[in-house]
Amino acid sequence: MIKKIAWNTFKNTGDINSFLEYKQIENLEKISEIKNTELIDKISKPQGKTNTGLIDEIGKIQQITNIKLENK
Repeated sequence: MIKKIAWNTFKNTGDINSFLEYKQIENLEKISEIKNTELIDKISKPQGKTNTGLIDEIGKIQQITNIKLENK
């Protein structure tokens, strides 16, 4: 859509700068879409730790804490 607006503006005004500005806007929109998609993919994927892994980690922390308390 922006490309069409840019082209029509250029045809009507003969100003190449307007066309180039619209093209930059179009490119920024494409980049934004790509970044949003990448962010959604990153959020959707597990971060390497499952619930089981977290439970195991909590258990280890509790054991370390108990050992330190017993040594006091």
